[in-house]
Amino acid sequence: MARLAQTAGLTDVQQEILSTVRDFVDKEIIPVATGLEHRDEYPQQIVDGLKELGLFGLMIPEEYGGLGESLLTYALCVEEIARGWMSVSGIINTHFIVAYMLKQHGTQEQKDHFLPRMAAGEVRGAFSMSEPALGSDVSAISSKAVKDGDEYVLNGQKMWLTNGGSSTLVAVLVRSDEGHPEGTAPHKSMTTFLVEKEPGFGEVRPGLTIPGKIDKMGYKGVDTTELIMDGLRIPANRVLGGTTGRGFYQMMDGVEVGRVNVAARGCGVAQRAFELGVSYAQQRSTFGKPIAQHQAIQFKLAEMATKVEAAHAMMVNAARKKDSGERNDLEAGMAKYLASEYCKEVVEDAFRIHGGYGFSKEYEIERLYREAPMLLIGEGTAEIQKMIIGRRLLEEYRLQG
Repeated sequence: MARLAQTAGLTDVQQEILSTVRDFVDKEIIPVATGLEHRDEYPQQIVDGLKELGLFGLMIPEEYGGLGESLLTYALCVEEIARGWMSVSGIINTHFIVAYMLKQHGTQEQKDHFLPRMAAGEVRGAFSMSEPALGSDVSAISSKAVKDGDEYVLNGQKMWLTNGGSSTLVAVLVRSDEGHPEGTAPHKSMTTFLVEKEPGFGEVRPGLTIPGKIDKMGYKGVDTTELIMDGLRIPANRVLGGTTGRGFYQMMDGVEVGRVNVAARGCGVAQRAFELGVSYAQQRSTFGKPIAQHQAIQFKLAEMATKVEAAHAMMVNAARKKDSGERNDLEAGMAKYLASEYCKEVVEDAFRIHGGYGFSKEYEIERLYREAPMLLIGEGTAEIQKMIIGRRLLEEYRLQG
């Protein structure tokens, strides 16, 4: 049987990278993922393996010690990793968003300082937009930066940081009214700060506290945290790009990469759910034959496989559009929306195929069933994606005259 979710037009280098990652997933991630997930244990050995493979520098230009690969290559690698364990793909996602933002928007000094160490996995990135009271309403950010000589003083509370504890560099979006008179549109008075810190929990630098891991239904292993700034002093040369007021646009550019990533994660988890479902259906027998021979199960497998293929195609299209230098918020929104919804449906179908055994923690599908819902929320809910898609469609199809 041909493997689902194949990608046409890949170079020999891309195929070699994907083959290496796939082997790593099969040998080093899948056999240990469920045990680590049940213990909510950080997968340090897996992360060390990813560093040895050079994956932390996958999209970082060669001049900074990275592999200089495309977003498509990165997304396909994420798909493979999420097929093994979605939490591992989350560990590299925020790192890549910060590296991408630095590559696209950083000053030369910032690129020279951070990117070589990020490529080697020595500096690990996280990014922070959300706050406890605002959800998807980024314009309502209340965390604030106030200029004080050659420094800025940051105060506020941020929420839902993936890699909040393990990271050593956080891109933080806050409001900065300096140079922006009262009445300025909210998105024009936001700034991204590059905040260096020690890994761990508690006070990780003066004025900056990472309280501890948030206990979650799924998506375990990776640390998800709050971030509290109380008189945090940051030098002016750590404003991303060197100019205040550009943070919203920088973050949205990074989030487009993140949405392709979430779509790729959805594809990977759905692919694994299909593999588990089709395998179990051929082993489990009822009424004198394997359940895979019952028409009801065959219909379910057909629907699952079709959804895996469709989501993968949209994810690849969104990545290629971004790689071409074109605006891809429409394609990224569609891919993220479809892949996350289809992932939930494919996982549930695989869960149903397993019957009562799907409810047992001894079976991998139980873990996937708890992980899939996070994709419905991460990098913007389905409702946010629909808003983006709808607005862009009206731009493209606006009536003339």
